[in-house]
Amino acid sequence: MTAYIIRRLLLMIPTLLGIMTLNFVIIQSAPGGPVEQAIAKLQGLDTSATRRVDAGVDGELLSTTISSGSQSQYRGAQGMPPELIAELEELYGFDKPMLERYVDMLWNYLRFDFGDSFYRDSSVIELIIEKMPVSISLGLWTTLLVYGISIPLGIRKAVSHGSRFDIWSSTVVTIGFAIPNFLFAIMLIVVFAGGSYLSWFPLRGLTSPDWETLSAGQKVLDYFWHLALPVTAMVISSFATLTMLTKNSFLDEINKQYVLTARAKGLTENRVLYGHVFRNAMLLVISGLPATLVSIFLTGSFMIEVIFSLDGLGLLGFESVVNRDYPVVFGTLYISTLIGLVLKLVSDITYTLIDPRIDFERRG
Repeated sequence: MTAYIIRRLLLMIPTLLGIMTLNFVIIQSAPGGPVEQAIAKLQGLDTSATRRVDAGVDGELLSTTISSGSQSQYRGAQGMPPELIAELEELYGFDKPMLERYVDMLWNYLRFDFGDSFYRDSSVIELIIEKMPVSISLGLWTTLLVYGISIPLGIRKAVSHGSRFDIWSSTVVTIGFAIPNFLFAIMLIVVFAGGSYLSWFPLRGLTSPDWETLSAGQKVLDYFWHLALPVTAMVISSFATLTMLTKNSFLDEINKQYVLTARAKGLTENRVLYGHVFRNAMLLVISGLPATLVSIFLTGSFMIEVIFSLDGLGLLGFESVVNRDYPVVFGTLYISTLIGLVLKLVSDITYTLIDPRIDFERRG
């Protein structure tokens, strides 16, 4: 197993390199980069990012009279002073060739140096650490609830396959899967957060304004009070796939010969299900755990963060893409990809813990 783990760790290097290279080429080649957005800002056009250009570009250049004959590779830069364009390129690191920028990025990321945000007065790693508690809060409790609901429900549906319970629960699960989580979130706000009916839950944030003055017990209650609606919206739209996967896995195992033999020996149903079937049936469920975690923690919470005004990694990543904040884009991409690769390795190791018959060492 040790040799397999080492091989997998080594394979992470070309995988991570390929993902970063592909995204670097696509993003760097896309129009509307930070230099073009800064030019639009200087020309008085409205842009959505909080610009660093006002403080970073020399005031004398800003007041330079626009000349009529200058040429530039940037859209909308015709007529602007070449000195201003050159300073903008230096400010955002575009004074170097693309290959040099790419090599610098790889070397810095190898040392986990992600640089500073273009538009926020902070380093990328500080931004990620600052936003991470929100995403961890949403992802942790959503994952625990999704698995806590889906696995028992899937087992119950498999045991009572074809019954009324199985039929109506499948209907509920299908409806939950079909409706996006942001729509559930809006419905919850309308009903329970002062939208049109009740005002039982807060509309935004993870804590109340007076959170610092609360006692320890009150802080815990306030924290879960704010989490109730966003986590509920994420759970409702997330547990359907896992529930059906659990049910089908158990159905497949229940009909096998070793289960019939166990029952013929007089074992109780619980002993058959949880002593024999569970370990084999859960292999498929565990195989989807890395993708589930990455989806819930890094991507699935984006719309929820926007709707409930939760400043987490999902919202940070989206805003950085829209504003072409390349250091934040590549920094979050690098970390999320690395986490996904590590989680995939962890799931393989968990395979062997659940079923010792699986030996990845021999597969090599």
